[in-house]
Amino acid sequence: MRYLIITDIHANIDALQAIEESFDRLLVLGDIVDYGAAPEEAIRWLLDRDATAISGNHDYAMATGADCRSSPLSYALSIATRAHFRPRLSSESLDYLRSLSAGLKYRAEGATFHLIHATPRDPLFEYLNGDAPESEWLAVLGELADQEEWLFVGHTHRPFIRKIGRLTVVNPGSLGMPVDGDPRGCLAVWEDGEVTLKRIRYDVEHAAQRLYERGLPKEVADKMASVLRHAGRSG
Repeated sequence: MRYLIITDIHANIDALQAIEESFDRLLVLGDIVDYGAAPEEAIRWLLDRDATAISGNHDYAMATGADCRSSPLSYALSIATRAHFRPRLSSESLDYLRSLSAGLKYRAEGATFHLIHATPRDPLFEYLNGDAPESEWLAVLGELADQEEWLFVGHTHRPFIRKIGRLTVVNPGSLGMPVDGDPRGCLAVWEDGEVTLKRIRYDVEHAAQRLYERGLPKEVADKMASVLRHAGRSG
């Protein structure tokens, strides 16, 4: 089977609609909502494809009203966009976000996948980059590092594949809000025991225009549009 793994969609329906990869099963590592202009459409897109999804910190915040505890660089934007879109989400979408678990263990074609948004030690909130020292990764992985299995994570918006002990750790990178200077969406494909990181082009300008069309304050829309256009780098 062919598994498509995506994360950190952040309500970017244009990036979702640009996916052309074939897949048998869709796995979503959280942060479906916040920042982008189409949370309702993003949730519906996943539901229509029977996605297996877990919660990210932004999904949890949208569902419960709790603090998302996001990166200081984007914290104000997350608060502003969530305040605007939460009252506009359907009750069905809010219920869906509330139903998402903080992590899943998934059996796939003789392999075991662990799906976690952040880290096993703190599934929703802890940031750990792919190039962090191995000692830091071993501390958050615990006994998982001794398993010949797969850990799929998101949260940092930066793609990587790394072997820690016997465990293979994969971050697909952000589909809807890359921050590494490349505005193309990120995703991963797992098939026959091999994983591949990929980038896809989508209509960034259309995604930016949605921010204004959906009624966000101009200052907020301007900042978020710049993030989309320049992928985290100043424009």
